[in-house]
Amino acid sequence: MKQVLLLIMMCFAVNGYSQMEFSSKFKAIPPLYTGIKTRKAIPAPVAPPDIVAPNILKKPEVKFQSTNFKIGDPDPISMIKTNDFINPGDEVRDKMNKSIEKSLVSNRLKEDTSYLNAKDLDFGIIRTKSKSLMIRVRDYGAIDGDLIKATIIHNYKGTVLANNLYLDSNFKDIKIELLEGLNYLELEALNRGALGGNTGAFYVYDSEGNLLLSDLWNNFDTGVKSKFTFIKE
Repeated sequence: MKQVLLLIMMCFAVNGYSQMEFSSKFKAIPPLYTGIKTRKAIPAPVAPPDIVAPNILKKPEVKFQSTNFKIGDPDPISMIKTNDFINPGDEVRDKMNKSIEKSLVSNRLKEDTSYLNAKDLDFGIIRTKSKSLMIRVRDYGAIDGDLIKATIIHNYKGTVLANNLYLDSNFKDIKIELLEGLNYLELEALNRGALGGNTGAFYVYDSEGNLLLSDLWNNFDTGVKSKFTFIKE
């Protein structure tokens, strides 16, 4: 009986030692991971929007309603420059000034100058082989004290031929010695006559007495000129 118990105890002891030794040397093998690795998407960097300062001087865009344009209609686009910043008060002011001026003229408190010619008058080009010219001038209207100045210009150099020349019913002669090329003559009104603007008549003769040109100026304001161009050939 003792031998049987001893045999059973030895079996338990051997079995326990075997389990302890196996458990201390055994290591579990982890399962093989076969899943597909995914790459996380990284968002692209976004640049901040540019900050643009508003243009306070830019004219706001005006949108017009569409119209039915037909062939033959006038072009709605105008190329004429207009002033978009017209002051309405300017128009009223100009009308008031004109009204006041008319009132002063009608009441003989101011001279009427609307009839005066304020622009220079060009009598054109005369070609001649003559060495000299004779200009004869006089007042063709009422004798009211008109004065003129005659100047010849050559190579941008001016020479006064007559100054404070008084115009009456008699002819006053102005002689011009022509130089090669262009010769410019200016008859300038030095004043306005007592009865109106500066008026005068002229006759241009060559050295042989041939009449080349005749005409007149009428109601010139002070400083306005009659201009002539002589070309000596």
